[in-house]
Amino acid sequence: MFRPKLPTMPQPTGTVTPPAVIEPTTITPGAPGPPPAPTAPVPSRPTVQLTPGTALALVGAGTAVVLVVGAVLVSMLLAVAVTAVSVAVCALVLRSLLASDAKRR
Repeated sequence: MFRPKLPTMPQPTGTVTPPAVIEPTTITPGAPGPPPAPTAPVPSRPTVQLTPGTALALVGAGTAVVLVVGAVLVSMLLAVAVTAVSVAVCALVLRSLLASDAKRR
């Protein structure tokens, strides 16, 4: 009653092919080939030529990035300022309530 029932493993249904046998091969050293011919040195960095159109596009993209980042930073600063003002107002209201409650006693 308290012994678990173990499931039986399913048997494969299709035809089973035996695994392929791979025989090792020997490596024979070969004769060394002729040395490679020297090639012309390739410049490590390709030269980039800026046309007036691409320069204008880069300036426009940089300006857009600066404006977007500036807008995000200003909005975050504004959110912090609004939060600080609201906390200050709450502190003043609580202070006034506590002060008036103390005067009544």
